[in-house]
Amino acid sequence: MLVVDWERLAVFAPGERWERLVDAAYPDECDAEFFAELPDGWVRFPGEVAEWSALYEFRSTSGSFKAHFWAGERWEDVREQAVPELRAALDVFLAGLFWDPYDMAVPPAGTGADAPGVRELLAGRGTGLLVACPPETVPVLAAAWAVAEPLLDGLKGPHTAHADAPGRWIADHDEFAVLLREWAEVVREAHARGWGIVGLPF
Repeated sequence: MLVVDWERLAVFAPGERWERLVDAAYPDECDAEFFAELPDGWVRFPGEVAEWSALYEFRSTSGSFKAHFWAGERWEDVREQAVPELRAALDVFLAGLFWDPYDMAVPPAGTGADAPGVRELLAGRGTGLLVACPPETVPVLAAAWAVAEPLLDGLKGPHTAHADAPGRWIADHDEFAVLLREWAEVVREAHARGWGIVGLPF
C-alpha cells in the first residue's frame, strides 16, 4: 500500500504517472532485502522515490488482498450489532478504503478509482486500483478511526456470535482488529504528511 504526495506525482507527465507508482512500489534497484524484517511495516527505499511516496507492507495478510475483502464481509456480518457510534465510524473508515457496502444508505466516501481526484491524476489509468484515497479524504478517515478505535474491542462478543469463521481469512475479531489497526497506520502516515493512499492491483 502506497502513501503518495499527490502534488509531486502530478508534476510527472500524465502518461508517466502510473509507471511512477509502479516504480514507487517496486523500484528496479531494490531487491528482497528491503522487504525483510519490517518491524513497523514500512519499506524504506533509498533515493528519489522516498521523497514523494512510502510503501507499507501488511504483516497480517501474507501479501494477499483476500484478507481485506473478507474483513469487509465480516463487517457486513456484524455491523448491525455494533453500537451506533462504532457502526457510523467504521462505515466511513472501511468504505473509504476497501469495503464496498451492500447497504446503499452508507454515504459515498469520495474515494476509489472513480473519485474526481483520482481520475484527474491518473487520466483513466486508475481503474484497476484496489484502493484510491485522494489527500482531501484522508483526514475524514483519520477522524473516523479516532472514534472507532477505542470502541473496537467492544465488538468482540458480537463478532464471536455473528462473524467468526475459523480456518478462513479473518477468522475472528482479533484478526479483524489487527488488520484494521494496520490500515489505521497507513491512514496515520498519509494524514501526517498530507498525502493520499493508493493500492496497486498486484
